[in-house]
Amino acid sequence: MNRIVERFAQLKARNEKAFIPFLTAGDPTLAITKGLVLEFDKAGADVIELGVPFSDPLADGIVIQEAAQRALKHHVSLRHVLAMVKEIRAESEVPILLFSYYNPVLAYGVEALARDSKDAGVDGILCVDLPPEEATEYIAAFKEHDLATVFLAAPTSTAERIEIIAKCSSGFVYYVSRTGVTGEQESMESGVRGMVAKIKEHTDLPVAVGFGIAKPEQAAEVGDYADGVVVGSAIVRLIGELGDSPDTALMAGALVKSLADASKGKG
Repeated sequence: MNRIVERFAQLKARNEKAFIPFLTAGDPTLAITKGLVLEFDKAGADVIELGVPFSDPLADGIVIQEAAQRALKHHVSLRHVLAMVKEIRAESEVPILLFSYYNPVLAYGVEALARDSKDAGVDGILCVDLPPEEATEYIAAFKEHDLATVFLAAPTSTAERIEIIAKCSSGFVYYVSRTGVTGEQESMESGVRGMVAKIKEHTDLPVAVGFGIAKPEQAAEVGDYADGVVVGSAIVRLIGELGDSPDTALMAGALVKSLADASKGKG
């Protein structure tokens, strides 16, 4: 069974919620990213969302944009990310979801990426700027290799569009809690709970919520009604501040543990 699907099933059986941290591969280096993934696994992460560096990340706020630029200065590519995942698989079975824009996917080749992702130990992909209506080939290629295809629903999504997103998604549906780009915010947008309920009317898949969640109390709030909590910018910002410090993995891991515990009602 796909690791993402299996993890959500395990969590459901325990009446727990998934915590999904995001980090940019190669920021500050691929070796440190590998250490961070392993530390996040120990800290209670259920799925790792691993960002593939891209030069024009339209959905990302300044924190993640800057992380991608730092990684690109080291010429980190999709092939390097897959090689790193293969190394991680020698030490961890934590589910890994690639987060990418379609340009790197297209340049690599959809069929080739699906094959090589499976070989490396990747469990799924979220291609943020690929509409599900245009993803027939992409979905088929990844499905053939038992890889999850996660699509985004947004506050502006109509019932008809949610239906399409739900049918095209596997693993889970990612609900973007606000319009605009990623980034930390002081409080959650109103209406998130209602939209999660609306999405659940169209699918039995788990629904994870991301964008703007930065504090344990926010993670706890979202964990009360969603199946998963995604945190990116707060983690990426800390990694950016720490850089290649010997304490980077431990300090970022401590943040992840606080957020994971809160998501699961343990905070």
